[in-house]
Amino acid sequence: MLYNHSKRMDPIFNGMINKMRERKELDVLRHSAAHIMAAAVTELFPGTKVAIGPCIEDGFYYDFDRTGHFTPDDLIKIEGKMREIIKEDHLFVHSSMPKDEAVKEFQSKGEKYKAEIASQISDDKVSIYKSGNFIDLCKGPHVHSTGKLKYFKLLSVAGAYWRGDFSKEQLQRIYGTAFLAEQDLENYLTKVEESQKRDHRKLGKDLDLFSVNEAIGGGLVLWHPKGAILRNIIETYWKNFHIENEYDLLFTPHIASEELFRISGHLQTYLENMYASMEIEGKPYRVKPMNCPMHLMIYKTKFHSYRELPVRYAELGTVYRFEKSGVLHGLLRVRGFTQDDGHIIVAPKQLDEEMLRVFNMAVDCLKTFGFSDYKIYLSTRPEKKYVGKIEDWEKAQNSIENALKKTGYDYEVDEGGGAFYGPKIDIKIKDAIGGLWQCSTIQFDFNLPERFDISYIDSSGKRTRPYMIHRALLGSLERFIGVLLEHYEGALPLWLSPTQVTIANINEAQYEYCKKLQQNLKKHGIRVVFNDKNEKIGRKIRENAIQKIPYIAVVGNREMYADSVAIRARRNKDLGVMTVENFISLIKEKNIPGVNEL
Repeated sequence: MLYNHSKRMDPIFNGMINKMRERKELDVLRHSAAHIMAAAVTELFPGTKVAIGPCIEDGFYYDFDRTGHFTPDDLIKIEGKMREIIKEDHLFVHSSMPKDEAVKEFQSKGEKYKAEIASQISDDKVSIYKSGNFIDLCKGPHVHSTGKLKYFKLLSVAGAYWRGDFSKEQLQRIYGTAFLAEQDLENYLTKVEESQKRDHRKLGKDLDLFSVNEAIGGGLVLWHPKGAILRNIIETYWKNFHIENEYDLLFTPHIASEELFRISGHLQTYLENMYASMEIEGKPYRVKPMNCPMHLMIYKTKFHSYRELPVRYAELGTVYRFEKSGVLHGLLRVRGFTQDDGHIIVAPKQLDEEMLRVFNMAVDCLKTFGFSDYKIYLSTRPEKKYVGKIEDWEKAQNSIENALKKTGYDYEVDEGGGAFYGPKIDIKIKDAIGGLWQCSTIQFDFNLPERFDISYIDSSGKRTRPYMIHRALLGSLERFIGVLLEHYEGALPLWLSPTQVTIANINEAQYEYCKKLQQNLKKHGIRVVFNDKNEKIGRKIRENAIQKIPYIAVVGNREMYADSVAIRARRNKDLGVMTVENFISLIKEKNIPGVNEL
């Protein structure tokens, strides 16, 4: 592609080119680090088989098949051995080998995974890299020698199935990272340490919000009382927000006839993610993986005029999808989740306006929860597998792009990244420490309107096929709550906090006053608990801080006689003594969706 740019644009263009070069250099370094790590592992732990070791977004990994389990102490030993290999400065030497010979070579060494990969390569020859005594099947490229790796760190061990297939061997995956500069590595490790403090699984346990119990099943979340309150707050806001934006709320069943999912195509294209069928009165049923087929069946219960469009449906619909046990992760990857789901039926001429409307709605919703920094992607038609006519794809993509241009936000085009049934917009939010999270998505669909034969009566009285938009603003409640907890490090804004105020008495003399105060605050809609434990006030204050409750109202004799409270806000902010009336006013002033600071 030729670029015609002015001198004024040179710094921007050159900056883009330099970033691309640096990224490529970093990928080569990280891929080489994976090889060095594999060499260290096979030296330290003879008999270990190696699988694959690519570079990834933030580093690299290598999969190993070993009888024993890698421990944190093992990672330290492996790092030490890697430094020895780096000091020896072995060259990365490239060669090629006939495929059949390579397969036999790897088989003779017991490296069955490498032999399998080599056997499936279409060329007659395969690419081999050697550094020191370690030989690997690899396309490369690599750095010149092992001594080029200076700034690296091994991070963790996780389980992984060979080829991502849970029916195959379970391997151990060691993750690491590497950088070109020492400061970049230090910055990354600081970010990792901060992420660990913010891990929503730890926060969920510490704050008593949710749990996952293997006796019930992996990926199935139990919401505790405080977690249920948090969900209810979000759900109530979500419902009111959608009603204000002219959506009709729906409720649909958790199971449906298998025939419904045959019509929708999920049975043919999504079967591996669906749970097994159950028989009811001789007919097969499935728990639903999607809400959209049921929404379309509601649309089909009556005829629709062009005057009724757009028809906007929304549901907090719980769906069930099979995820392999190795990828389950707290609230972020589960098997049963409640989707923030919406489906819009539009006339073709309404598409541009509705796309813009949905985008603005998503941004407004995310801002309410404190997210204002985004990366936005427009994903276009896949090159091969897609449904619909190319001209319809182009029209839909133009509508989406026109909408994005009107928003004023920067966006990137992900060529060929659309779903097979239509182009889409993805909005990734940036959290407090710079992590990106996929939440909002707006997807165009050519497929389901055809499969369900939906229509409307146009202005000339003809039966016409409408367009359909799938959209989710938050994604799923489970995932979004996990993101919220990590973004705020558990210290949720007042309006989202399951408990907003703790009342703490200094001794038994203030008990009755505190009970009446609790009832008074509840009357004003404030979520309050009374900590009447027979403990010193310092301990109660510390406990409140650990629970990250926004306010603690301390009551001694002085406060009791003056009908007042001594208020401490989170992070040990002393707000002093105030009347109960003034404290209630303070809470009401800040207890509003979108007010995200105390």
